[in-house]
Amino acid sequence: MANIKSAKKRAKQAVVRNARNGSQRSMLRTAVKKVLKALGENDAAAAENAFKVAQPILDRFSARGLIHRNKAARHKSRLSARINALKAA
Repeated sequence: MANIKSAKKRAKQAVVRNARNGSQRSMLRTAVKKVLKALGENDAAAAENAFKVAQPILDRFSARGLIHRNKAARHKSRLSARINALKAA
């Protein structure tokens, strides 16, 4: 356990940040899974609506550093490609 005052504060901050990051990461994964579920059911309209919700979440969390910006771009690119392919079919 930390003995120095600043180390105690840092430990408390780490707990708070860990909880926040975990919650946000869960929210992000849930948003992406909703798009994937709609794609799995071949429902283009639902997939597109879910993607419209997931896209700003990906952008926001990549800007904050929760995930890498390239990872966010990769998710958006792959999801939009699958949605477009479903619409074309």
